[in-house]
Amino acid sequence: MPNILVRDLPDDVHAALLRRAERAGQSLQQFLTAELNRLARRPTVEEVLDRIEARHGGVVGLDRATSDLAEERASR
Repeated sequence: MPNILVRDLPDDVHAALLRRAERAGQSLQQFLTAELNRLARRPTVEEVLDRIEARHGGVVGLDRATSDLAEERASR
């Protein structure tokens, strides 16, 4: 499995992440792995708009686009 090394992480950021991991009853590695998985699964706005474009042939009004985006966010 691949590894990630983060250099020059500010001390306060490291401390905040460590506190969150402790509150979740996880090691820092477990916590960060879960957070990175969550981040990777979450589509970007561009990805959502691409899906909308593919679904509707690229012609979508602003009202429809915003409602589709709200639906996508609510499904998470």
